[in-house]
Amino acid sequence: MKILLTGGGTGGHFYPLIAIAERLKILAHERKILKIDLYYMGSIQYDEKSLRDNEIEFVYVPTGKLRLYPSIKNFTDMFKVLFGVISATVKVFFIYPDVVISKGGYAAFPALFAAKILRIPVIIHESDTHPGRVNLWSGKFAQQILLSFNDAASFFDPKKTTVIGLPIRNDIMHLPGNKAGAEYYKLDEHVPTIFVYAGSLGAEKVNNLILEALPDLLKKYQIIHQCGANNIVEVETRSKIILEGHLYKGRYLLKPFLDSVETRHAAAAASLIVSRAGSTLFEIAAWHLPAIVIPITNSHGNHQRKNAIHFAETGAATVIEEVNALPHIFISKVDDILLHADTWQKMSSATKDIDNVDAAMEIARSAMLIGEAHELE
Repeated sequence: MKILLTGGGTGGHFYPLIAIAERLKILAHERKILKIDLYYMGSIQYDEKSLRDNEIEFVYVPTGKLRLYPSIKNFTDMFKVLFGVISATVKVFFIYPDVVISKGGYAAFPALFAAKILRIPVIIHESDTHPGRVNLWSGKFAQQILLSFNDAASFFDPKKTTVIGLPIRNDIMHLPGNKAGAEYYKLDEHVPTIFVYAGSLGAEKVNNLILEALPDLLKKYQIIHQCGANNIVEVETRSKIILEGHLYKGRYLLKPFLDSVETRHAAAAASLIVSRAGSTLFEIAAWHLPAIVIPITNSHGNHQRKNAIHFAETGAATVIEEVNALPHIFISKVDDILLHADTWQKMSSATKDIDNVDAAMEIARSAMLIGEAHELE
């Protein structure tokens, strides 16, 4: 059986595909399928180690992005998209997968277009309350549409649509325990730890907020700060200046990017997560940790704000809008959660009310059934 995975642009698109690949391998073993070939089609490998560890073959196709604002790149990227579609159609034809699984995003468009032309079954998964443009388009011909949030269901054909939650990688779903997390990062397990988990690309406004609040936060807390590979030089330089001579500067750990092992230990050590409002929300829920969520102000369809509000309504998180993301407000919210055990416990317990179905396994099962049917055609 051959299965093609596609989607990209961010870790929110890429890592759920890795979670699905993990479950596909498990199912193949259970069903005694002798050979299952997995491919990932996109414009970049994103995380070469994850692809290699899961025996996923990378298939390169160029692609462009249609921006919502005026830009000369919208014109030049039209040619990239055209070339990407031609390239993808040729490569998909020669691979001829039994099913295509898409997480959406502009990087998925060439593979999905090829699948439509070649009549290959498609499964799509949408992570947000407001679907992206590629998923809205591909939902019209996809055989199955799977969602993280009920709010997105109104955009798709109800006969093909199911709400299942978000696919989460095995190795970050189950944490090793607070003591193991603290030992991994050489932290004091008795001091509350804040894990700033703003996505693999980082978030400039979140980084700025953390840096401004840093001197006061470190008097009471430890911080593991994933700032994004593109921001590491600036954040490292500024943090060194801000913390020069600070009594507790050793409580601050700055990381450009965390792999799955580092992520699970950071979550294990953490008492509180600070996050954007993307797919990380479901990982936070699986960890049963309270969160402070700072949604992007101008996301497509305002989906980040809708995601954040949906999550906060469960009681598992508090939301700070970017316009209110000021140090004194942020520190006050942190203190409200970490200095009051009853508040922390209520928020932690609220995460258990969030649907924690193994979405990755559900998608893998669907892919196997559709793929087996396609093989017999």
